[in-house]
Amino acid sequence: MKFSITIPAYKTRFLRECIDSVLAQTYTDFEVIILNDASPEDVDGIVHSFTDNRIRYYKNEKNVGAVNLVDNWNKCLELAKGDYIICMGDDDRLMPDCLEQYARMIEQYPSADLFHARTLRINEKGEPIAVSQGYPEHERVFQFMLHRLNYGIQFIGDFCYRTESLKSIGGYYRLPLAWGTDDITAYMAAKENGVVNIQEPTFCYRSNEKSITNSGNMQLKLDAVSKMYAWYVDFIKRTAAAGQTEELCKKELSQRLNTFFRKKRSQLLSETLRQHRLSIVKWIFCRRRYHLSLADIALAVYYARK
Repeated sequence: MKFSITIPAYKTRFLRECIDSVLAQTYTDFEVIILNDASPEDVDGIVHSFTDNRIRYYKNEKNVGAVNLVDNWNKCLELAKGDYIICMGDDDRLMPDCLEQYARMIEQYPSADLFHARTLRINEKGEPIAVSQGYPEHERVFQFMLHRLNYGIQFIGDFCYRTESLKSIGGYYRLPLAWGTDDITAYMAAKENGVVNIQEPTFCYRSNEKSITNSGNMQLKLDAVSKMYAWYVDFIKRTAAAGQTEELCKKELSQRLNTFFRKKRSQLLSETLRQHRLSIVKWIFCRRRYHLSLADIALAVYYARK
């Protein structure tokens, strides 16, 4: 089997649309793994309404929850039988030619362990609202990291991994709320053979108030950012650059890392300050716990007022 499409499911509002988008693929050699995270909603009813024998359905006895969401991703990885794997949210969609585009690039780059595509962001009505930045067709890991820091957002559904390679690096990297998991896991997978980028969108990420991006405890997000920063520092220090271009990218990453993460922490904190201005007192007193400086907090105040 060529592909495993995995859907950790908890919410039902867009689940039928999500599954429909997978079953509508023009490339048909795949399985769909749906993992019900002990949802109180009628996930059973939606899944059982489909009769396609490519669907494999599993249920957790206890809810893993959003904080430990990566555990669900890795359970799906354990269940996967496909040579390549894509993980998507229960409210997202695949473009009809998603797997066809990946299969074409896999044939061109048979040694690559990681493939990445642009993402079409959609609203709750399914209407397109933005498209992510395009990258060069093939790039090494430090160039890939630098593009991420320069251009912003990417999502777990943007990526297609060689299944065995993903398992060999320990699966999806575990962080609270999966906050930064997509980034770090991708860099680990791209370390040896780089990443192959598709120039067209293959994945539709739905922006809504219940998505990972827009939910979760602020302290947990800041904790995840601190762990991300430590990982970046260690990875850049320990990983050799493959050639002059990569060496220059590595040097620029080292120089800009503090600035990037200061901005990331401040932008996160600004979300709280917009809603609760007086919480600034709390963050000043507990700033060291979350590796916040007074300058970070001042920058957060600036973002909150914009």
